[in-house]
Amino acid sequence: MLRYTLMRLGIFVGCLVAVWGLVYVGVFPRGLGDSNGMWIILLALLISAPISYVALRKERDRASVQVVNRVDRMKANLDANRGQEDVADDTARTQEQTS
Repeated sequence: MLRYTLMRLGIFVGCLVAVWGLVYVGVFPRGLGDSNGMWIILLALLISAPISYVALRKERDRASVQVVNRVDRMKANLDANRGQEDVADDTARTQEQTS
């Protein structure tokens, strides 16, 4: 998961540098008034999102499998804890009834 996040961040930073260079050279407009920084960030986000979607498909699938496995383990642990609580509760009730 960390690998996917770092790869995604790397693509964004690369797009940010490229957009900044293109705005600096004059290929892209500088934005409105003082919005130059925000314009560059938004444009970099807009460009990096589809690139990340296509380029990181396999890595995203691997991260998804890791998340699903982690959730399944947590569910199994919760079910095991519930089972232990049920057994302890049943034992306590049986002891109360026999007393």
